[in-house]
Amino acid sequence: MATDNLTHLAAFAAVARHRSFRRAAAELALSTSAVSYAIRALEERLGVGLFHRTTRSVSLTEAGQRLMERLQPALGQVSDALEEMNQFRATPAGLLRINAARAAVPTQLSPRLADFLRAHPDVRIEVTENDGLVDIVAEGFDAGVRLHEFVPEDMVAVPLGPALRGMIVASPAYLARHEPPQHPRDLLRHQCVRFRFASGHLYKWQFERGDEALEIDVQGRITLSEQTTIVRAVLDGLGIAYVLEDAARPWLASGQLVSMLEDWSPPFPGFVLYYPRQRQMTSALRAFVDLLRVA
Repeated sequence: MATDNLTHLAAFAAVARHRSFRRAAAELALSTSAVSYAIRALEERLGVGLFHRTTRSVSLTEAGQRLMERLQPALGQVSDALEEMNQFRATPAGLLRINAARAAVPTQLSPRLADFLRAHPDVRIEVTENDGLVDIVAEGFDAGVRLHEFVPEDMVAVPLGPALRGMIVASPAYLARHEPPQHPRDLLRHQCVRFRFASGHLYKWQFERGDEALEIDVQGRITLSEQTTIVRAVLDGLGIAYVLEDAARPWLASGQLVSMLEDWSPPFPGFVLYYPRQRQMTSALRAFVDLLRVA
């Protein structure tokens, strides 16, 4: 197949994955205009439109969807073949794409990136923060980062950090106006800052002590979907929240937050980096996994 054809197909696959010409261009290290030209040339060659384009969105046409379905296995084989050649290099190289839960990036992922990139100058890393459950294979990612409980069974999971704890926290100002809860069920009498997953599901606060386990559907006037904004709402005295200890630790140390019901919040498995079991690892991913296993 002509080199131009392969280039155009690679551009098509990148735009299809990202639903964005700009993000596809960043992945391919090309200009947006070059990606647009490649797509236009491919559509002219095939005689069909592959994308619906508006000023706000990009989506596949029926023909584009069919082409992507047929193209993915072939492009995967090409990628694997090129990666096999990469194994002969003295050092890892290429782009490592990771889809990570937002809460894991500042505390678990980012602290490792600087040392890794210094040790492997031929590797580039792209981290996409996303709290939804993403099919990393279909979306073109090499690996994902999620809490262990959300990792599909057919994936290899490598611990990214220690066990985590959820904490029930409030500001001293809020507790000056309300009696602190002594039992998880007491939370039903409080204003709570609720958490909504990217899927739309509202989180029910989970508690465990000894053989007793509880799930409390708390109530409150404000619902948020990101840890730092939840902490901000609690600092502002808007109610009680369930947050990860990592997010609350600086404010607990300064006395601006107070923790409660600690004996009801045991540690649980933390974040892991995961990747497909059946898929050949790129040299960049293998080097990153090796780093995690040594740490």
